[in-house]
Amino acid sequence: MPHVVFDKKIDMELFSKEFQEIILKEPFLIKLLDVFLDRKKRVALIPTVVIDKLHQQFFIEISTRQDKTTIRLFPGTDPEKTDGVKMSLGLVAKIVQEINPNHRITRTNIREFLLADQKRLVIT
Repeated sequence: MPHVVFDKKIDMELFSKEFQEIILKEPFLIKLLDVFLDRKKRVALIPTVVIDKLHQQFFIEISTRQDKTTIRLFPGTDPEKTDGVKMSLGLVAKIVQEINPNHRITRTNIREFLLADQKRLVIT
């Protein structure tokens, strides 16, 4: 399962306020449409559309605890793990790090999709 883990808890309410809809057209069509928080503001779901070799709709889940934050595919929507799906997770990781510049990625299995060409994305 593709995932990205950050070393600290993020402020989900701040993430929700700062989040803006993203539509990426190259190299795949990726739409990150909105953010929905749970009541305790520990889990967020981002409705996502990816069109690469398939047309897929799914949720990206961000869950946070005292010592880490994890970005992964929501298990209730199990898309095929195409390059476009992995890139959508990389986009969410980029947004998290832009909002929380002191947070570092400690674990991931999608390193090549983390948009490392964007200088602001820091992987430790």
